[in-house]
Amino acid sequence: MNKNTICLWYNHDAEEAARFYAQTFPDSAVGEVSRAPSDFPGGKAGVVLTVKFTVCGVPCLGLNGGDAFKHNEAFSFQIATDDQAETDRYWNAIVGNGGMESACGWCKDRWGISWQITPRVLSEAMASGGDVAKRAFKAMMEMRKIDVAKIEAAVRGSA
Repeated sequence: MNKNTICLWYNHDAEEAARFYAQTFPDSAVGEVSRAPSDFPGGKAGVVLTVKFTVCGVPCLGLNGGDAFKHNEAFSFQIATDDQAETDRYWNAIVGNGGMESACGWCKDRWGISWQITPRVLSEAMASGGDVAKRAFKAMMEMRKIDVAKIEAAVRGSA
């Protein structure tokens, strides 16, 4: 067992979410699926209680806890991308599978988990500070999915 694992609460479909993440992201997999050994107040014997999974090397546990809690943007996965094709692939997978777009590279999957699909060129521009960061930030603020070419143009000062 890992010393630290991210636990994500799902209504009842943690296994489906884990399988989607494993199919979508590299270095991701579904591990142990634990089922209820007997009937309990919220369900029947045999239903999935927890799912161990990994997203881009990060260990997670999906807990089917019912509808008592909802996800929000206070937690998100940030996925660093190398180019527009990779950015598009992840964004389109999440949004195209019942998710929804947000602003500045953020989107939500159909289970309500927030994702930041962030090209490295944007992160590097922001880390550089000064005018480069200001231009990249301004360009980003007008986007939903990040447009790598527009960020690169902003970095060069030609946007």
